[in-house]
Amino acid sequence: MHAIEAGFPASSDAEREIVKSIKALGLTSQICGLARSLRADVDACIDCDVDMVHVFIPTSDVQREYTIKKTREEVLDATGEIVSYVRDHLDQCMFSAMDATRTDWDYLIEVFRVAVDAGATVINVPDTVGVITPAAMKRLITRIREEVDCPIDVHCHNDFGLAVANTVAAVEAGASQVQVTVNGIGERAGNADLAQTVMVLSSIYGIDTGIRTTSLVETSRLVARYAGMSIPATQPIVGENAFAHESGIHSHGVIARSDTFEPGIMTPEMVGHRRRLKLGKHAGRHAVKQMLAEVHIEPTDAQLDEIVLRMKGIAGKGKRVTDADLYEIAESVMHLAPNEKTLELQDVAIMTGNHVIPTASVKATVNGVEHVFSSVGNGPVDAAVRAILGIIPVPVHLKEFNIEAISGGTDALGHVTITVEDELGRVFDASASSDDIILASVEAMINAINLVCRTRKNDREREE
Repeated sequence: MHAIEAGFPASSDAEREIVKSIKALGLTSQICGLARSLRADVDACIDCDVDMVHVFIPTSDVQREYTIKKTREEVLDATGEIVSYVRDHLDQCMFSAMDATRTDWDYLIEVFRVAVDAGATVINVPDTVGVITPAAMKRLITRIREEVDCPIDVHCHNDFGLAVANTVAAVEAGASQVQVTVNGIGERAGNADLAQTVMVLSSIYGIDTGIRTTSLVETSRLVARYAGMSIPATQPIVGENAFAHESGIHSHGVIARSDTFEPGIMTPEMVGHRRRLKLGKHAGRHAVKQMLAEVHIEPTDAQLDEIVLRMKGIAGKGKRVTDADLYEIAESVMHLAPNEKTLELQDVAIMTGNHVIPTASVKATVNGVEHVFSSVGNGPVDAAVRAILGIIPVPVHLKEFNIEAISGGTDALGHVTITVEDELGRVFDASASSDDIILASVEAMINAINLVCRTRKNDREREE
């Protein structure tokens, strides 16, 4: 059964209430509380009605001597006492030898044996400062498995970028449980990432983890939003570029067959993602042709060559080429009439201040009909974007919002790039520039929405 370590109840009254509220949700996973090797800490966990208590004590010489100031014998006594105390109250007790990977291995085995004899139901091997290597982790877990009769769990930190690799190595050696966090969030450089660990174990090793992988991207974005920590575009599995292809060779390959430049054993749909062709100086004819075909623009070979040439000219200057840019280039090269805009801005008014909730009012026409909508937000830009979303005629999800200054000074010209997703999962980019960052944001959002509307219109015309 999966377990959720809900918190450290003894750390504060607020933390205790959080753990209680998580337990009250009635989740199918076991709810675990963290505790030092102190009875008061264990009592705080028990008070939260947790299913399991996870107790820990430092075992490496450096931590033992400088943090808890105990001898090796005192640690052994404390281990047996606290594990017994937990088992007197609960059926489940996880024991961690903190900084296990820097602990003398003979002594580590001795500590684990004491814990198991006292009733520990799981022993945890933490790589507390992220210094072990996969090969060494494999040797350590193999030895523990041979000499200690208890399920083994691992907790890996990412100080050297090895958390996922060490976690997988532990599983190879016989660990039956692993500890992970969404987006790898944790102390310092973080912990083993949930999505990466799950997909390595399931796709490469064929292990059924019991995780619904199609929700990995959605969960990652949810946690990132609440934590205020952005996901790098290159983050494996869940990053925006995880299944994006710009290189002409790569794009040509995945258009013909996706596993030419993707793992194959893991597809974007498996993790709740989408495959995407991206524009840039390395983009090739096949990718551009495919992207134009998706909005039913079909240039001749000569026109396509010119479109690619112009697009690469823009990208070569360091500018991000959006979908809107590509369509405008195509319209110019093919002498097409500019696409009629579904949404046109008439007016926007913003009220903000240090004692005022930012509020935006937007007046716009939708297919020639005037609409007015107001919204509050976390700032003037957020309020304005929310107001626009309130009047749009199609469901659109804002996925990405980037602002950069492209000139210096307090009157700097700001460039805003927005990425949105429609109800079919298609992704669209648009941008705008202005010395007023709010207006640039509004214009970029409207450009993106018009791209969505244009694509839907072309879809209907093609069906008819």
